[in-house]
Amino acid sequence: MSKAIDKVENNLSVGIIGCGWLGKVLAINLLEKNTSVLATSSKLDNVNKLNQQSINAQQLTLPADVVQLAQHDVFTKHSLVIAITPQFKQGRTDYADKITQLVNAAQQRGLVERVILLSSTAIYNGLEGTVDEESLLNMATEKVQILNAAEQTVLNFSKKGMVIRLAGLVGPDRHPGKFIMAKKTLGNSTAPVNLIHQQDAVGLIESLLQANSTHEIFNGVSDTHISKQHYYQAAAKALMLDPPLFAPENINETRRVVIGEKAKQVLNYKFVYPDLLTWL
Repeated sequence: MSKAIDKVENNLSVGIIGCGWLGKVLAINLLEKNTSVLATSSKLDNVNKLNQQSINAQQLTLPADVVQLAQHDVFTKHSLVIAITPQFKQGRTDYADKITQLVNAAQQRGLVERVILLSSTAIYNGLEGTVDEESLLNMATEKVQILNAAEQTVLNFSKKGMVIRLAGLVGPDRHPGKFIMAKKTLGNSTAPVNLIHQQDAVGLIESLLQANSTHEIFNGVSDTHISKQHYYQAAAKALMLDPPLFAPENINETRRVVIGEKAKQVLNYKFVYPDLLTWL
């Protein structure tokens, strides 16, 4: 890390912490608009790949000492997009702690003006029916508690702190038909899907980077809420695969529709792929 002069580069500089499948496309889009970008990854091979693709990247690993972390070059950027994943499936429970370290480092360095956390609509787990940003969360599970703690840390950032709760991501290399190939039998067949295309996720993040809003939460989700059975059958057909098998319906499984109208209205964002059935 270089000992840069402590001043914000400009109003068009962005640090992307955890630059993976989504962050890389965001970085490319921003670079095409002559925005200064610094990407980070915890894995050195990813850092090398990003640099080879002309995306300026450095390694950043967590957990870390906040005083040392604050000296990382990413905290000289005007805006931070935090795109690290909770890794719940790997048994990790330290996601909120990592987010707190990042926000504290930004606070300590004093140069970052805006922090955007890429959260997940998994925070609505345990809820039924139609949900939006104002819905009261079901805090009975540890996952929801951790996601909520991470979000609150960003919302309490002293300058601009915003959260976007992204639905299930689809797009290049993430066709839902490939999900079918990985799972022989799918459950919850009558539950509605809650998804968003990569291009719209990036578009919403770019809108947040320019927004006047602060300390707000937005859902990032398409208008497509047909049943899982209908959607994944269409996905299989699109890839000329055998239709998926579905487990017997369980009356205890959740039926949840995540509404994304606030992002459209407040951010004045028009979805590229509002209908993800047509996209298939």
